[in-house]
Amino acid sequence: MPKQIYDVLIVGSGHSGGMAAGVLTQKGLRVLMLNAGPVPDLEKDRVFKPTHELPYRGFGNPNAHLDHVFQANEFNANTWVNEKEVPYSHAPDAPYNWVRVRLLGGRSLFWARQSFRLSDFEFKAANYPGGAGDNWPISLADLDPYYSRVEQQFRVVGRKEGWPQFPDGNFTAGVEGTDSECQKRMTAVANKMGIPVSRMRAALGDNGLASSLNLSIPGALATGKLDIVPNAVVREVTVDKNTGRATGVHFLDRHTRREMHASARVVILAAGTLESTRLLLNSGIANSSGLIGHYLIDQLYGCTVVAAMPEARDGKANPALIGGGLFMPRFRNLGKDEKRNFRGGYCLPMGTGSTPDAKYFPEYGPALQKKLDSYAGACITGGIYGEVLPRYENHVRINKSQQDAWGIPTLHIEARYGENERNLCKDAADTMEELYKACGFEILVKSDKVNPPGYSIHELGTCRMGDDPKKSVLNKWNQSHDIKNLLVVDGSAFVTGGWQNPTMTILALSMRASEHLAEEMGKGNL
Repeated sequence: MPKQIYDVLIVGSGHSGGMAAGVLTQKGLRVLMLNAGPVPDLEKDRVFKPTHELPYRGFGNPNAHLDHVFQANEFNANTWVNEKEVPYSHAPDAPYNWVRVRLLGGRSLFWARQSFRLSDFEFKAANYPGGAGDNWPISLADLDPYYSRVEQQFRVVGRKEGWPQFPDGNFTAGVEGTDSECQKRMTAVANKMGIPVSRMRAALGDNGLASSLNLSIPGALATGKLDIVPNAVVREVTVDKNTGRATGVHFLDRHTRREMHASARVVILAAGTLESTRLLLNSGIANSSGLIGHYLIDQLYGCTVVAAMPEARDGKANPALIGGGLFMPRFRNLGKDEKRNFRGGYCLPMGTGSTPDAKYFPEYGPALQKKLDSYAGACITGGIYGEVLPRYENHVRINKSQQDAWGIPTLHIEARYGENERNLCKDAADTMEELYKACGFEILVKSDKVNPPGYSIHELGTCRMGDDPKKSVLNKWNQSHDIKNLLVVDGSAFVTGGWQNPTMTILALSMRASEHLAEEMGKGNL
């Protein structure tokens, strides 16, 4: 470990940390990045095996300690954080799925690449009767130039629509292709219902991967200004008692448990919403507002309606008839006079040309197989990404009676969905059913139930930004109100979560905060 004082120390290597490292090193600053896990080596660490060669034949090791990671399977179980090594707690009747990755690159390695901007319906939610939360201290206009640069770097493709609730981006290309008859019918019916229809917006990245590991960190390393220390489990942010400024962090080697200290003029937390929050709470700093850990939000997943196109059944499905996706961005609570029994909004992502899950049919054996053959390729599946209200009572706190494998106190998570979320999901399920029936489709399953909080892997909001230090943790530049040389650039800063995948916003915020930081350091203000 080099004995030096860095300009900036970054905790975390995912999208926000990688972006910060890229920006700051390009500005000539000397940066140290600490990451809690190893550097992935696909050539060394990855092997290909047929399912029958796996110890549990693909069903998974029951002792893998991944109880809350529904994305885990026997092929990738060693990728996720082991919940025995780094446990957390929640009330028995309020489960929370906290999915974590500690490889260099973090969860950016598994990002589905959905690339949306937040709109002013989210940034300025309090200005709308149906808005879901308080106003941010910034607007879409403030973040627009950063969104555009991030979209260029990540090579986002999409169809421009000109809709205020679905802001257009700096797209590398449009979405090409001919719609199937099913897509055309659904679009026509949806438009009659006042529902806009577009296509998914996604980052192409490089060879299908759009992570910090391949798009942000290599450029930072190429400057010669970035040092990376893997397997560094950060325990505490240190603060000078005389000046009140952050001085660095204490961390432990993941393997040897040896404790060390790294020093820097500025500390940036980019470990992911809950890990950054845990670190601040364990450090006992930057919390004069008393709000660190509060207003935990994520997004609603799980509400599903599946239908079948009758004319595509029994082997009649073909690309001209059925196939392709549709994306219906938020269409609720946009008008000043709109009256709903919920606040916020949701989108409807839909896919056509699928085969239904066997669990949808009350059959067994040959009768079940006959059903599956009949419906093969003839189905339409719709779900939601729904907005969650920011509530003070949804929070995390330190569990002093539980420690991780390195002796660091863990988090207790209190998060529940309420009546607003239930009403939103019911509206979404009813809307999808109405749409399908108007198209002449057969409804196979309808569920307005959602997965537990955390399932979306989009935890946000526990260090919200704002102009008032009594009502927020960070200022509009992601700086701590209490400690000006301490920044938090991950999803913690969100004031509202919206329905959109938050990655583009996290990247744009990190870019904006990092450029402002470099400017302030250049002026000698930090």
